[in-house]
Amino acid sequence: MAPLTNASVPKSTKMHSKVVIIGSGPAGHTAAVYLARANLNPVLFEGFMANGFAAGGQLTTTTDVENYPGFPSGILGPELMDKFREQSIRFGTQIITETVSKIDLSARPFRYWRESQEHEEPETADTIIIATGASAKRLGLKGEVTYWQSGISACAVCDGAVPIFRNQPLAVIGGGDSAAEEATYLTKYGSHVYVLVRRSELRASKIMAKRLMNNPKITILWNTVATECQGDGDLLNNLRIKNVTTGQERDLPVRGLFYAIGHEPATALVRSQLQTDPDGYIITVPGTTQTSVRGVFAAGDVQDKRYRQAITSAGSGCMAALEAERLIAEEEEGIEED
Repeated sequence: MAPLTNASVPKSTKMHSKVVIIGSGPAGHTAAVYLARANLNPVLFEGFMANGFAAGGQLTTTTDVENYPGFPSGILGPELMDKFREQSIRFGTQIITETVSKIDLSARPFRYWRESQEHEEPETADTIIIATGASAKRLGLKGEVTYWQSGISACAVCDGAVPIFRNQPLAVIGGGDSAAEEATYLTKYGSHVYVLVRRSELRASKIMAKRLMNNPKITILWNTVATECQGDGDLLNNLRIKNVTTGQERDLPVRGLFYAIGHEPATALVRSQLQTDPDGYIITVPGTTQTSVRGVFAAGDVQDKRYRQAITSAGSGCMAALEAERLIAEEEEGIEED
């Protein structure tokens, strides 16, 4: 899957690195820690509001993180990412708060350009780790910004057990397998779960649809959309919903709203140069982080559409670092043998 190329370009006179990491979430920083400890002097571009997020990625928009090992009392998402960053710096990672806006993977070393420097001389890297993440699709509902992470979430596994949702009525938006899985999962914590389905049928697989419809703690609201998120200014406590067939609107008192309408991987930078699936996620060799281009690795949510957890992202960041380190060592040995 990772073809060798004989094409080569000169190393940059501006900055050449053995490995460049693009992305600053758990995957990117874990890769940085491993590579820095291996004395490979990694450069990590954390971006400036890249993909709409501050440096640190999606976790910077979350409140309590209770399922990351090592923090028995939980930790705030931004605080966790600050600790990741501190650890990367401690071992010698060079962190650059700029966004990589253009990249050329057609020859090695790989060339890349920073935002606003696209017409200048590029910088180069022997290997690149793409850890740009993915973002949950949103609906842009009235009140959505106010109550995001204050009653509204895009990850039931991440947030479902949070105290504000326990023994409370909850709602899930979506009609596919993800919505069915999230709604079923939330029945462990909520008093009742409402699933808002825009159409008159589910897109979920038959087995998931059957499981959803047979659960006594789940009510499916067909032909229904949410129009507004309401609350007391601090926490969500009500949804305005509308039947798209009759036009009738009403209140649905819920304490939690979970989006299950998909995620958007941040792969615009490389989508035309790396093999991706129909949804835009980078495809890697099974069991590795190797992409379709030798020397380019992908870690975290940018290549994981199934789990999307901080801990799995960190694990894949470790894999990418070890694989990049191994490739660099093999190629250096090859040069020495010539």
